[in-house]
Amino acid sequence: MQVATIAEIHRYPMKSMAGERLDSVRVADDGVRGDRCWAARDEERGGIEGARKLPALLGCSARFDAPVAEAGALPVPRIELPDGTSLAANTGEAAERLSALTGRRLTLWPRLPADDEAHYRRGAGDHEDLMEELRAVFGRLPDEPLPDLASFPRETLLSSTIPGTYFDCYPLFLLTKTSLESLTAAKPDSRFDARRFRPNLLLDAAATEGFPENEWVGRRLQVGEATFRVAMECPRCVMTTHAFADLPEDPGIMRTLVKENGGNVGVYCAVETPGTVRENDAVVLV
Repeated sequence: MQVATIAEIHRYPMKSMAGERLDSVRVADDGVRGDRCWAARDEERGGIEGARKLPALLGCSARFDAPVAEAGALPVPRIELPDGTSLAANTGEAAERLSALTGRRLTLWPRLPADDEAHYRRGAGDHEDLMEELRAVFGRLPDEPLPDLASFPRETLLSSTIPGTYFDCYPLFLLTKTSLESLTAAKPDSRFDARRFRPNLLLDAAATEGFPENEWVGRRLQVGEATFRVAMECPRCVMTTHAFADLPEDPGIMRTLVKENGGNVGVYCAVETPGTVRENDAVVLV
């Protein structure tokens, strides 16, 4: 049964920065080819870090200038800073400029092997109390529930990201326009822009109300040449409320997510059959 079509395809070469829109892309076992292939590491607190704690990263973007082959080494992405400066991610100047921008001493890294435990080990929190730290990360008020941490992959208990990758949970994130429209209907004065949520695939769903992708959890999707297993709804964090580009800071984003859909929007997927996906491809529930 066809449940959607692909409206947009996005790749984010640097974790937590804006990325690039594509007409088509190869999706491998580890997600969209070239997605989140670089990230910033906080050398003061340790750990791979993103815009949850370094919101200034959202004002930057990253792209590949060179073609991205379906296999083999990836080119080094270029980072564009808010002032328009463009720098290769592997230069010392890029790390220095981002350190100044964020107020943290950062280094920039391509993905390292999964067995490099020190590189991926979770860094120190900003709060001594664990519950306070979790509420800050997920942008939740004291009377709002936290996500069910048992639903996350076990690796995330000790690691900043899934070792060997810079993904928080799973390699692919799908979001329907219907979900964004449902949130907008619930709180019209907030801007539920897809850029806040950073989907790999933004979908035009057949369903016209509610959160249709919730119904796909535990099922498989045939998308173009690829097959995905829908693993879980995506618990959102404080990053979705930060200001960047023309989007204002808006804690109401999280209040609405919690009220309307338990703090979740979109779904995480694992890739079961690699293949190429293209704009306008059908998304079929199998």
